[in-house]
Amino acid sequence: MFHIVLVEPQIPPNTGNIIRLCANTGCQLHLIKPLGFDLGEKQLRRAGMDYADLAAVTVWENWQAFIQSETVTRWVTLSTHHQQHYADFIFKAGDALVFGSEGKGLTEEIRESEDQAAKLTLPMQANSRSLNLSNTVAIVVYEAWRQCNFLGQA
Repeated sequence: MFHIVLVEPQIPPNTGNIIRLCANTGCQLHLIKPLGFDLGEKQLRRAGMDYADLAAVTVWENWQAFIQSETVTRWVTLSTHHQQHYADFIFKAGDALVFGSEGKGLTEEIRESEDQAAKLTLPMQANSRSLNLSNTVAIVVYEAWRQCNFLGQA
C-alpha cells in the first residue's frame, strides 16, 4: 500500500506503535540507521506486541542505500519546516512517506531534496513544536489510505 520511512528513529515505543500501524494498514516499514535502540528491546516488542510478524519491516544502513534501492518511485517528506498541509496533497498507492527522528526531525539535505514529490506538514497551534512521531505517522497514513478508498482492506 504505502511505504513508511523512519529516518534514524530514537524511541522504541514509537517504532513499536508504527509496526502495529503497518500491520493493520498493509504498509511497509523502512527503518534508516542509525537506530536509537536495538530491534529486540522490550519496549519495542511491548508496543508492537505480536504484530511484528505481520508487518513488513526493512532496515537500511543509511538514507543513500534506501534511495538507491529503487524500492519506491515517489517519496514525500513530512516536517514542521514545510508549509503544504498533508490533507491538500493527493496521495497514491505506493508512495513513501518519510519522517525524521523524534529529536532532530529530517536533515536539511533530505527536506530540501529536489527528488521528492511533496514537502508536507500537519497544521498545529502557533505555539506547538511538534506532534508525537507515531501519532503523526498514523494521521498521515490514514488520510493517504482514505484517499485510496482503503485499498486492500479486508
